[in-house]
Parts: sequence; structure tokens; C-alpha cells
Amino acid sequence: MFQFKLVLLGDSSVGKSSIVYRFVKNSFDEFRESTIGAAFLSQTIKVKESDDGEETVIKFEIWDTAGQERYKSLAPMYYRNANAALVVYDVTQQDSLVKAQSWVNELKNKVGDDDLVICLVGNKVDLCDEDAEDNKRAVGTEEARSYANEQNLLFYEVSAKTGLNVQQIFQSIGEKLFETKSEEIAAAKNRQIGSSNDHVNVQLQRASTNDPTSCCF
Repeated sequence: MFQFKLVLLGDSSVGKSSIVYRFVKNSFDEFRESTIGAAFLSQTIKVKESDDGEETVIKFEIWDTAGQERYKSLAPMYYRNANAALVVYDVTQQDSLVKAQSWVNELKNKVGDDDLVICLVGNKVDLCDEDAEDNKRAVGTEEARSYANEQNLLFYEVSAKTGLNVQQIFQSIGEKLFETKSEEIAAAKNRQIGSSNDHVNVQLQRASTNDPTSCCF
């Protein structure tokens, strides 16, 4: 098993927690309360190593951060040493894409993107029936996709409510991480030969419990 640290960032009420709970527990709560500080969850996926069908288990250790402005100063504590980041916006709110773009810039400036897989995620597509009079879409798919391509990001539009594309986000991230970390993973596997321990930790570091701002986690 290989572990990777993944963080979710984005404006308040874009549905970060709903995406995580759909992935981890396959559930959706219409009236989920806003995250305070951050929440921690984990889930595993399987990725194919080669054409012969051999699979590797990847465990995501997920930090779901609060989107409110008053918690922004805590974000570096959670995205530090992350292997992947979901930057989420609401497709019905143009301002949330602007905020997502600022998170992408912050990640690239402070973490770097050489080893960090970033996925831009537009949530709430269930509210965007193109043929309906009450279509609430405010951010065009091509607008967001074009930005993601320019920044070399993975890109998905999803619905945490229906589950559309949620699993695919994490599967794509896992496959990308497996690809970019292939040399480290191969070296780790070689170190495990002859050992009964099948758990390999790949650059996983959690927020420090010695940090006075993280007393509650």
C-alpha cells in the first residue's frame, strides 16, 4: 500500500466536504455544516501497474480545509508537503473560480508543482441543465478547461449530489501520482523485498501536532 497526502482548497460553500464524503462514504447531505478549521478522512483506490492487470493499492489521507476567510491563515499547515490538491469551485458562482485560481497560484508559489498533482474541480453541475430555463451555470466548461490546460492541471466537472465524476477525480489523481512517483515506488518496493511489511509511505507528512494552531486535530 502507498499513502499520499491530499488537500482540498476552495471558497466556502463550493462543496469540498460534499465531494470528500461522496468519495469516502458515498453519501450526500444537502444541509452539511461548514467545515471548521479542517477535517481528516481517508480512502483507498486501486491503480493498474501495467498491462498485465497487476494492481497497487493507494491510500489517500485527505485534509478537507475550511473555505471561510478567517481560516485561510491555517491552510499552509495542511497543504505543506501535500502530494496532491483538489482546488474546488462552484460552477454556479463566477467568483469561486477566481478564488480557485488564487489557490492554484498560492500552491505553485509556496509548494511548487514539480511533484504536486493539482486538479481543478467544478462542482454542482446538477444545477446546470443547459436546456432548462433555470440553468444556474455561471462558469463555462471551456473557460475552466482552458485555464486548467494553461496551468497544466487535471480538470473535472462533478456533482457531489449525484456522484457524477467524483470517483474519477481521485482515480485520475492516483494514476498520475503513481506515474510521477514511479521511481520512488519502485525503490520502495525493492526495499520491501523479504519484509512482511507491505505498507510503503511515499512523502506523507501530516500537519504537526506540535503546532499550537493545530491543537484540535
